[in-house]
Amino acid sequence: MNEKITFRSNKILFFNTIAFTVCFAAWMLNGVLVTFLVDNQVFDWGPIEIGWLMGIPVLAGSIFRLPAGMLTDKYGGKPVFGGLLLFSTLPMYLLSFADSYFWFALLSFGFGLTGVSFAIGIAYTSVWYPKNWQGRALGIFGAGNAGAALTTLLAPTLLNYLTDNGTNLENWKSLPHIYAVMLLTMGIIFLIFTENKKPASNSKTIRQLLLPLKNARVWQFGLYYFLVFGCFVAFSQWLVPYFVNVYYLPLVTAGIFASLFSFPSGVIRALGGWMSDKWGARKVMFFVLASSVVISFMLTVPRMDIYSPGQGIMNKKSGTVTMVSPNLIKVDETVYPLISKSVKSEIIDDKILVLPTKEIWQEPIVKEGNRVEKKELLAKGITRIYFQANVWIFAFLVILIGTIWGIGKAGVYKLIPDHFPEEVGVVGGMVGVIGGLGGFFGPIIFGYLLEGTGLWTSCWMLMFVLSIACLLWLHLSTKKLMEEEAPEVLEHIDMIPKHRLEKT
Repeated sequence: MNEKITFRSNKILFFNTIAFTVCFAAWMLNGVLVTFLVDNQVFDWGPIEIGWLMGIPVLAGSIFRLPAGMLTDKYGGKPVFGGLLLFSTLPMYLLSFADSYFWFALLSFGFGLTGVSFAIGIAYTSVWYPKNWQGRALGIFGAGNAGAALTTLLAPTLLNYLTDNGTNLENWKSLPHIYAVMLLTMGIIFLIFTENKKPASNSKTIRQLLLPLKNARVWQFGLYYFLVFGCFVAFSQWLVPYFVNVYYLPLVTAGIFASLFSFPSGVIRALGGWMSDKWGARKVMFFVLASSVVISFMLTVPRMDIYSPGQGIMNKKSGTVTMVSPNLIKVDETVYPLISKSVKSEIIDDKILVLPTKEIWQEPIVKEGNRVEKKELLAKGITRIYFQANVWIFAFLVILIGTIWGIGKAGVYKLIPDHFPEEVGVVGGMVGVIGGLGGFFGPIIFGYLLEGTGLWTSCWMLMFVLSIACLLWLHLSTKKLMEEEAPEVLEHIDMIPKHRLEKT
């Protein structure tokens, strides 16, 4: 790594970030494209097939991150990153000729290799910056995640323009051509304007490069990244059909909401790097994971309109029904007041309702002149529970959790050069593999959960459980660290007051 920041350091960071933004935009293409093709009946694919097509590019960009990181450590970032951009142009271009599920999936795997750009860029960026600046530098580079927002924001509009608002659907094939030109152009620019640099460990053997993977800390970082990055990638795509199906929004509007989730998460990653440099990544991750638990729990409640049997009215003694009205039932001389259905039950969906709304009323089931026995039911009770899951409140919470995950992404990758300064490519690649698998498995699992439960919020239930698991592991690992290395470690992470440390 460099001992100080230079003009060349900033130049490499600039081109790395732009290239990563282009790659990430290409990586996320299927979230919009597949939704458009299915909605317009170009292809007849169900939710599970859609989930696989969203996940396949992410799988390709995940499983090859480790070898990509190793190649970057061995040969430097310029040839590896430049070669990736040029290579991925071909399958992206050929996607326009896909006429079946098999070919669409195969070519999606091909252009999905753009996802390995993250492991390459992390390793390539870190060698140009001193240790005390790596959190910020990697955070700025990671802002390229905003490429997902560019796709969800612009691709739906482009598709509508190219297909004349759906009247000429065959022109969807022009979109992969546009993305292919972007990748090709970026590859040429990258090879012309960047310089190569290798870490000091580039002479190590493959076995030596893989040695850090025996460290449990690598897998711990990977689980955190599975949540804050992998699930971010999954929702960058899944939110488009989510908004379309749950809130009946047009594709373009759904894309805007999805981009509002993706863009802040990418941009704020730079802030997350600064926070990690200033306060330490461990504190940042405690904040991120605790917030993820709370917000994902709030998002688990589904939009619902439930009618259930409520408290009815039973006859106290035998007799004849002499009067029935919306407000009362009279049996002989005994009067039974009824709870009437009020205007409260006629909920207008245009209004913003934050909390679930409950309404109870009673309806007569007897008529005048009926002979009724003791304890016979005179009126049935009805309970209505309505939860609007207002789209604006939902969108706010989704944007908030995406932003917090963006801070967490920087926090995880600040830990890597701290603990593995000469193996950033390998360790970063492995953490990226584990994290990227979240982006692959996410839409697929979401599809199965939706199919099995019928609830779109089942994906947030999964996030709630995963967030708790990550937070628990972080707590246990911190406790173990404190027990083994206190008070030095305690002083470093500021877990207890300084005057208590002095007493020990």
